[in-house]
Amino acid sequence: MEEKKNAGQINIELKEDVAQGIYSNLAIITHSPSEFVIDFVRIMPGLPKAEVKSRIILTPEHAKRLLLALQDNVAKYESVHGPIKNVEQGGGNVIPMGFGGPTAQA
Repeated sequence: MEEKKNAGQINIELKEDVAQGIYSNLAIITHSPSEFVIDFVRIMPGLPKAEVKSRIILTPEHAKRLLLALQDNVAKYESVHGPIKNVEQGGGNVIPMGFGGPTAQA
């Protein structure tokens, strides 16, 4: 009978090393008929090479759920903090190359 009380609940564990998160300033998304692959990359100024820090593989259905959840959360964020600055539209790759600030010199 106790199983019915907990039906539909999921116990999610967040380990300390995962809770720290991984910084990423670029996401590369590819897909096939059966899956979406999102590679999270960290690009550092002055370095010619970038490293994939994390890869998430989703079914198309879960990718759509993620899209809807992100849209909902962005709307909630903007209702409190104001509009987020627009990034370039058009489906092209937008790689954040202008990190801002002066160029370091040795």
